[in-house]
Amino acid sequence: MPDFRQFSAHLIGLPRNGKRAIALVFDGFLLVTATWLAFYLRIGKIPDGYDLLTPIGAALILALPIFVRFGLYRAIFRYSGWSAALMITKAVAAYGAVYFLIFTIYGVPRVPRTIGLLQPIVVLLLVAASRILVQRWLSEAPPGFEGRNREPGVLIYGAGSAGRQLASAITDSRAMRLIGYLDDDPQLIGGTVNGLPVFAGTDVGRLVERFEVADVLLAMPSCSRARRAAIVEMLKNHDLRVKTLPAVLDIARGKVSIGELHEVDVDDLLGRLPITPDEALMRRNIEGKVVLVTGAGGSIGQEICRQITRYDPAVLLLIDSSEYALYAIELDLQKRIASSGIQLVPLLASVRDRDLIESIMAEWRPSTIFHAAAYKHVPLVEANIAEGIANNTFGTRTVAELAVAYEVENFVLISTDKAVRPTNVMGASKRAAENVLQAMAALHPVTCFSMVRFGNVLGSSGSVVPLFRSQILDGGPITLTHLEMTRYFMTIPEAAQLVIQAGAMATGGDVFVLDMGEPVRILDLARNMVALSGLTLRDEDNPDGDIEIRVTGLRPGEKLYEELLIGNNPIPSSHPRILRAREGFIPQSELDRLLAELQDQLAHRELREARATLKRIVPEFTPERGRTKPEVLPPSPSPEPAPPSPARVGLP
Repeated sequence: MPDFRQFSAHLIGLPRNGKRAIALVFDGFLLVTATWLAFYLRIGKIPDGYDLLTPIGAALILALPIFVRFGLYRAIFRYSGWSAALMITKAVAAYGAVYFLIFTIYGVPRVPRTIGLLQPIVVLLLVAASRILVQRWLSEAPPGFEGRNREPGVLIYGAGSAGRQLASAITDSRAMRLIGYLDDDPQLIGGTVNGLPVFAGTDVGRLVERFEVADVLLAMPSCSRARRAAIVEMLKNHDLRVKTLPAVLDIARGKVSIGELHEVDVDDLLGRLPITPDEALMRRNIEGKVVLVTGAGGSIGQEICRQITRYDPAVLLLIDSSEYALYAIELDLQKRIASSGIQLVPLLASVRDRDLIESIMAEWRPSTIFHAAAYKHVPLVEANIAEGIANNTFGTRTVAELAVAYEVENFVLISTDKAVRPTNVMGASKRAAENVLQAMAALHPVTCFSMVRFGNVLGSSGSVVPLFRSQILDGGPITLTHLEMTRYFMTIPEAAQLVIQAGAMATGGDVFVLDMGEPVRILDLARNMVALSGLTLRDEDNPDGDIEIRVTGLRPGEKLYEELLIGNNPIPSSHPRILRAREGFIPQSELDRLLAELQDQLAHRELREARATLKRIVPEFTPERGRTKPEVLPPSPSPEPAPPSPARVGLP
C-alpha cells in the first residue's frame, strides 16, 4: 500500500516551478475531463458525428493562459482559503465567458450549443474540488518534512470577534495546525465559524486525544478575570499550554505577530478582580507638583513612577543608589513623557546619605514623597541585619526628618505585610520605620505621613513567581519551603496605585491596607504554573512527570502565613478596597532613645544587642512564631493597650 504521507512530503519539497508544472498538467486533465462530462450530461454518450476534440483543444488553449494570468499557480495550495476560492471563481468566469461566446453564441459545427454553458460550470466544480482536496491533504505537514514533526494542534477558546481575527491571523502560519474553536455559547456550539468547527469547552479532553492538541489560545478580551481563571483551571487538567494575546486586534493591524502569544499571566489565576483606581485620588497629590520617589529603580518604585507620569506632575525626582536601575527607569520614562512637558530628574543617591538628601530637598522642594527605598529580601536581610536596619529604618527616618524640615506636604512609606507581628529582621525593620512615621505624625502635622502595607507583588524582584518561572525553564525542581505556606498577592500596578491613592486619603499617621481577597497557597501557585507551561508534576503518583516540587524547609525568619493587620479593627476609607488600620506606636521621645541605642549597637557591630533593641521597638517581633498559623484575635473597639515600657500611644 503506498505511503501517501511520504509522497506528500516529496511533493511539498519540490521546487516551486516543478509544483506549478504539475498543477498545469493536472488542470489540463481536469479540462479534458470536464469537456467529456459536459457531453455526457448533454447527450448521455459520445455518438459518432460529434466533435469532441475541438472543445477540448479550445478549453486547453483558452483556460490555462487565463488561469496563469489570474494567478492560480502563485497560490500555495495547502494554505488556500477564501481568497484562493474567489480567485478561482474569477478565473473560471473569465474563461467561461469566452467559451460560452464561442460554442453557444457563435456556435461550432457538430458541438451542441449547451456545451458552452455546461463545460465551464463543470470546470469550476472540478477545479474548486481539486484545490480543497489538495489543501486538506497537504496542509498537515508529514513527519520528517523539512526536519519538523507534525505541527501541534491548536484550539482557540472564544469564537467571537477576537477569536475570528486570531484564527484569520494564524491560518497561514505553518507553525500551528488550527483545529477549531472552543466556546460556551450554546448557539455557536456544533456550528462552524469561517469554516472552522465550534466545540463546547467541555469537549476539550476528547479533542486533545483525537487531534493531538497541544495549545489553547484564549481570545476573550471582554471575559472577566474570574471566568478566565475558571477556564484555565479546567484546561490545565489536560496537559495543555494555555496562551493569550494582550491585544488580539493588534494582530489585524500588524502591531502584533503570532510569535508574541505568551503564557497566561499568573495573576489571572488569583480569583480576584483587579482593583480599579480612583482617578481623583490618583491625581490629587501629583498634578502640577514636584514629586520625589526614593527607590525609583526597584520594581514598585518603577511602577509608581510610571503611574505618576500619567497624572502630569511638574517635576519627577528619581532617587536610587543603583546606577543601572536608575538608568533603566529614566530611559523607560523618557519614552513615556516625550511630549508631556514633565521634567524628569534622575538622582544617584542613598537615603542613608543625609547631606545629599538634604541638598536635593533644598534645591527641589518636593510636595510629595513616595518612599520605596528598602531592602526586602528576607534571608539576605536576616544575614545582614546591620545593613537592613540601617537602610529600612534609619534611611526612612532620615528622609522623614528632612521632609518635616522642608515642609513636604505628603510622605508615603511603602511598607509590607511582613511588618505585622514580624518574624524576621526585614519585617521588624519596616515596622520600626512605620513607628518612626507614626510618632512624627503626632508631633509634626505640617507633613502628612502615611504608610501602605500590601502582600507579595507578582513579578517584582524577589517575588516567588519569577523564581518559579526560572526553575520551570531549567527543568526543575521547584523549591518550596513549606507545603502549607500561603501569601497574599497583588499586581505591580495595583501596588503602585494603592500607594498613590493612600497618600491622597491620609490625614496623618495612617496605616493603609488593601482588601486583597483570600491568601493563595504557594503550592497551588506552583502547580498551576507547571500546568500552564504544558508540563506535568513529578511525584509518587506520576514518577515520569516533568517537574518536581522539592520542599526545602522554612528559612530563618520566614512565616507560613502573612497578615496585614496587627489588630482586627480596620475601618473603611473612601475607597471600597482600601482599609485604614488603627495601631499603637511608641512616643517620639522614647523612640528616639531606643533608636540611638540601636544605631550605636550597629556602629559597633553588636548584632545580638541590636536585635534585642529592635525587639523593644517592635514588641511583636517574635522569630519563633513563623512556623505556626496565627490565631485570629477578637475584634476590639480601640487599639490594643500598650505595655508599660516602652510607652505606646494610639493614633490621635
